[in-house]
Amino acid sequence: METAELETKVQTLETALAVQEAAMAGAQATQVATQAGMTTTFAATQSGTWAVMGVGSVALLAGIFLGMGIAKH
Repeated sequence: METAELETKVQTLETALAVQEAAMAGAQATQVATQAGMTTTFAATQSGTWAVMGVGSVALLAGIFLGMGIAKH
């Protein structure tokens, strides 16, 4: 094998490794972004659930006291 041919093969391998590293970095970035999005969505869902439960509890208590007040009259 000649030196020029070896240099070409080495350059080809270097290019392939660079592409592979870039693809791996992109995949990791995508995974991090996906996990962050899932975490944010879960937190928003939990907040919304607790907000609805809080409002429902206040409305229930208000309804009980209104009902008791109406029943006394």
